Amino acid sequence: MSAIPTLDIARFISPTSEADRAAFVAELGAAYREWGFAGIRNHGIAQAQIAAAYEVFRDFFALPEQTKLKYCLPGSGGARGYTPFGVETAKDSRHFDLKEFWHIGRELPPDSRYAQVMPPNLWPEEVPGFREHGYGLYQQLDALGSHVLAALALHLGLPEDYFLDKTDCGNSILRPIHYPPITSQDIPNVRAGAHEDINLITLLVGASAAGLEVKSKQGQWVPFTSDADTIVVNIGDMLQRLTNHVYPSTTHRVTNPPGEAARQPRYSVPFFLHPNPDFLIDVLPSTITPDNPNRYPEAITAQGYLEQRLREIKLK
Repeated sequence: MSAIPTLDIARFISPTSEADRAAFVAELGAAYREWGFAGIRNHGIAQAQIAAAYEVFRDFFALPEQTKLKYCLPGSGGARGYTPFGVETAKDSRHFDLKEFWHIGRELPPDSRYAQVMPPNLWPEEVPGFREHGYGLYQQLDALGSHVLAALALHLGLPEDYFLDKTDCGNSILRPIHYPPITSQDIPNVRAGAHEDINLITLLVGASAAGLEVKSKQGQWVPFTSDADTIVVNIGDMLQRLTNHVYPSTTHRVTNPPGEAARQPRYSVPFFLHPNPDFLIDVLPSTITPDNPNRYPEAITAQGYLEQRLREIKLK
């Protein structure tokens, strides 16, 4: 079985030739058709910047529970701020995930037409530098995601800037996650149950810790532990729907490590890149063929789809 590929995105952002850029687009598209996952290296985000963000995130999760709960907003669907341990549950799972997390969203001008569905961020006053490093990483991943989407637009035969005005105010989320030490091996819960992501694409920073597994088309679980300088980028359900399953939103999970390793905490930081809330997810005509008829005759807005899915994973 082939491995999930890792590709050099510098070949797309600052190519040595148009032929190499076109080859990158073809290789990225092939990776997503087969796996829905790829590693991206030479992404231009400094390791020092990633490390600084991880440090403030770890400092937040180390705060007393009562302090963290000050930033939990009941009824908000976890859209901003803190979501405590034992809440999120993978769709169709009976057991909650073994994690707590924080959500950073896009900073909007007060008069934005999206202000009603994209609330302002919360920032923990107890952690100096949280806003600076957290939102700095958000902006870097947002820009990198735009490059990935530009390459995929070309692969789909669309203009390179197709996604640009559809994601410039996207309801994207940076989610620092803390998986606490597991003190009992005799539990049915896992760190993150088998699931697919909701959004267009997800960019995962810090997937160098073991545990992430991707389900192949043959039904096998394939570990994907990337090099430290690699960002893992996978397809979400919204892009799967938009492309009529040309790009699959692949099931993945985070397993519990064996033995003593389970007693170590794990941290990861995915960035969920979403379209603008009013973007209509309507199957691209070019992806409808006799062999692949339209699976979604009814279009849905990105916001409507998001709310539907948040109810399924018990965040709403």
